[in-house]
Amino acid sequence: MGKVRVIEIHEDISAANERTAEAIREKMTQQGTLFLNVMSAPGSGKTTTLIALINALKDRYRIGVMDVDIQSTLDAQRVADATGVRSLQVHNGGLCHIDADMTARALAEYGTEDLDILFLENIGNLVCPAEFDTGAHRNIMLLSVPEGHDKPLKYPLMFRVSDLVLINKIDTLDYFDFDIALAEAYIRKLNPKAEILPMSAKTGEGLDRLVRWVELCKEQVTA
Repeated sequence: MGKVRVIEIHEDISAANERTAEAIREKMTQQGTLFLNVMSAPGSGKTTTLIALINALKDRYRIGVMDVDIQSTLDAQRVADATGVRSLQVHNGGLCHIDADMTARALAEYGTEDLDILFLENIGNLVCPAEFDTGAHRNIMLLSVPEGHDKPLKYPLMFRVSDLVLINKIDTLDYFDFDIALAEAYIRKLNPKAEILPMSAKTGEGLDRLVRWVELCKEQVTA
C-alpha cells in the first residue's frame, strides 16, 4: 500500500496578497493620496457615478483613475473625455478580478505621487473583486435599483468588505420592485459599519453626500 505524505501549510493563501496590499496602503498614505476601490455589477452606473463625482471634486483635488476591464478602453476613455483627468486602462488578462500585485504594477506604470485622490474602477463583478484586497484605503460598491434589493443575500462578501454602499438609480424606483428599507436592513445585517447612501448619478440626487464622504476620507487618511 502506497504512502501518503501530508504537508500542513499554516500561512493563509491570501497572506502574500495582504502583505502587498498593506505596502500599497502605506505608500499611498505617506504620499498623501487617498486610494478608493469602486466595485459593482456591470450596468450599475459605476462609470457614470465616477464621472459625476470627479467633476464635483476636480477643482479642489488632483485626481486620477485606473479602469480595469478584460478588453477595450471604453470606460477609461469615457472618464478621460468627460472629466479631463488622467486615466489608465488596466487589462487583467481575462481574469474576473484584480489583486494587490496587479494593482501595484498598475500604480507603478501610472505614477501617483502627484495625486490627491486615485479611483480604481474595478471590473464589473459581484464575486471575485470582493475576494482580493487591492490596497485601497476604502471600498465603495454600487447596488443599482434595477438589480433588486435581494443582492446582499446573494453576494454577501461584497457587502461585508465595503465601507460605503451606494444605492444608485433611485430615479427609477417607480419602475422597479425595489424596497430601499429592506435593502438597507440586509446590508446592515451583513456589515453594521457600512455607510449607505441612496443616490442617482443621472439626476445628481445624493451626489453632495457622496462628495462629503470622499472629503472626510481624504481628511482621515492623509491627516
